[in-house]
Amino acid sequence: MPASGSPTVRRRRLAAELRKLRGSRKAGEIARAIGWSASKISRAESGHDSLPPEEIEKLIDYYAVTDPFRGQLLELAKDAVQRGWWDDYTDALAPEYVEFIGLEAEASSCLQWQPNVVPGLLQTEDYARQINAAFRAVNPTISPSVQERFLRVRMLRQARLTEEPVLQFSVVLDEAVLLRGVGDRGVMRAQLEHLVAASDLPNVDLRILPLSQNIGLHGSSFTLMSFGSRGIASSDLEDIVSIEILHTELYETDTYLYRLFFQALSKAALPPAESRQSIISMMEAAWS
Repeated sequence: MPASGSPTVRRRRLAAELRKLRGSRKAGEIARAIGWSASKISRAESGHDSLPPEEIEKLIDYYAVTDPFRGQLLELAKDAVQRGWWDDYTDALAPEYVEFIGLEAEASSCLQWQPNVVPGLLQTEDYARQINAAFRAVNPTISPSVQERFLRVRMLRQARLTEEPVLQFSVVLDEAVLLRGVGDRGVMRAQLEHLVAASDLPNVDLRILPLSQNIGLHGSSFTLMSFGSRGIASSDLEDIVSIEILHTELYETDTYLYRLFFQALSKAALPPAESRQSIISMMEAAWS
């Protein structure tokens, strides 16, 4: 992965700047001027495809972009065509999940509500393996080798919590997750011990929502990622929400309501120190 960040995020930052540069002009007008098709302009501005840096150079030359902004855009274009570590696992991952990992790789902060299972960034390998095995039981077309590669990806993602620049990770975890057995008692006890250790990380805010808390809010799990500018022009990315039920979906709009929802859950949940003690108590009471 390039030192400057995730290629996935670089593509999106570059696309945002190219859309601003085009402004109200029609894609067809630009395409005719530089000998492209209108669809190629759309690809460059989509944030999902990477065009070679020399092609991006033609486009920004047409827009008469000068240094230092020109140099910044070309640097983005070079980074956008690099490979992230996750690209080595695309045979085992859905395209939406590949995109999610690429975004997570450069997110500055992440809010997650999880009423069902321990979040992937906080799972032990044994717990994750049990989750994968249960999923394969209902979808036996998944081969063991693909399952192992998927598990490897989940473990590699966890480096975001400990390697600089670390992800600021805030989680509200339903108390039911601590009670719901995944694997045997040993797997669950080790998983809760891991949660206790993770809660000590300065960049992790882990809160437990007690079952006794009559909050009245109900919703499926979601992850809300935010991104800094990273020093490139004005290309702050919008927040992105990921909703995972049986597969991952990414949404770049209507994130404000999710933030309000998370804030309400966080306020209703136990503070971090009390949450940590709740996990320890549950570990001794249910999984000793």
